[in-house]
Amino acid sequence: MGKPEFNPFNPEFRAHPYPFYDDLRNQEPVHTTAFGMVVLTRYEDVSTTLKSADFSRDIEKYSTQATTEARQRRREMQRERTKSILNLDPPDHTRLRRIVSKSFTPSAMEKLRGRIEHLVNTALDHAQERGSIELIDDLAFPVPFQVISDLLNMPTERAEEMREWSQIITNSLEPTATDDELAQSDAALAQLVPYLTSIIEERRRNLGEDMLSSLITAEEAGDKMTTDELMAFLVLLYIAGHETTVNLIGNSTLALLRHPDQAALVHQHGLSSQAIDELLRFDGPVQHTVRVPLKTVRYEVNGTTIEIEPGTVVMTSLGAANHDPSIFDAPHELRLNRPNAHRHMAFASGIHYCLGSALAKLETEVAVGTLFQRFPTISILGTPSWRDRLTIRGVNQLQLSLS
Repeated sequence: MGKPEFNPFNPEFRAHPYPFYDDLRNQEPVHTTAFGMVVLTRYEDVSTTLKSADFSRDIEKYSTQATTEARQRRREMQRERTKSILNLDPPDHTRLRRIVSKSFTPSAMEKLRGRIEHLVNTALDHAQERGSIELIDDLAFPVPFQVISDLLNMPTERAEEMREWSQIITNSLEPTATDDELAQSDAALAQLVPYLTSIIEERRRNLGEDMLSSLITAEEAGDKMTTDELMAFLVLLYIAGHETTVNLIGNSTLALLRHPDQAALVHQHGLSSQAIDELLRFDGPVQHTVRVPLKTVRYEVNGTTIEIEPGTVVMTSLGAANHDPSIFDAPHELRLNRPNAHRHMAFASGIHYCLGSALAKLETEVAVGTLFQRFPTISILGTPSWRDRLTIRGVNQLQLSLS
């Protein structure tokens, strides 16, 4: 058995990371990469780290590692920018989360069910006429994008541009992002921000019943969002609000088609919350999230204590935690009735647990559940292709024939 490696540049690793996670977890569960980052692959280490106040999510502020001059310049620039809730620590994170979380309760999301069902059925009506569907372009992207646009009452005539901007911006989240990709992301933001600014200004003059209006007027314990905070949150919402769900719908559909015995259960009964938890565990759309220790932290490996210094970037591998056999029996098997599937880490954990988890699960329940219940026979046409990414894992193209 060779030395395990976390090599994000290896195309095999990106295409199917789970065997690589197993090697790391078995041989070196606290693994220092060639570029100085520490990767955690055991469930307990990931869980503890994400819940610990000894770690920060603010990489720009606390990380002492910047691999290139361009990254260092970008980091210094971003220190001056208002950060999104995703990259904040308490007390700012607590204040903003309190303001926005009312819009994301499961009961608030459940009110969207009728609209989601209508969008899904319309897309599947067209697919039925054709006898085929390109799952990502025809269902997995347009439905979540329309739902988040509805929630915010945003215009959708620039959907294609929005999709392009969001893909470019999420590419910059990759640990392997090149200086060129980081520059492209900044250029996309430079186009996106003025567009969103004009919408916010118009909405301030004409408040409505939508989420954007409620964020503009939100006052919680005397707190308001600043204009910059609102913009940062809107960029996050608009991008994370559909990007991860697109991948969850695509990955879930492919996983079911590759496990016909489990797909048969969905044909019969639709998708339960437990089944969606298992799909999230099995091949979730977000594979990693990073933290920086604020003081020296320690991990135990086979009776040896490993110390990690403050400022080191620590990558908690959610995908690896979700396949840890100490928590999940036969983790590489898809079992929709898995009793502890809800313990998955696909939505992270701790104070940064995914704000949109209820919406992502509802959209997946309706989109994937309806697809399998409407069409008794679904076959994959050609070879599915994956986005060539490490952090955001998703099927790029999935052509299906339906009957």
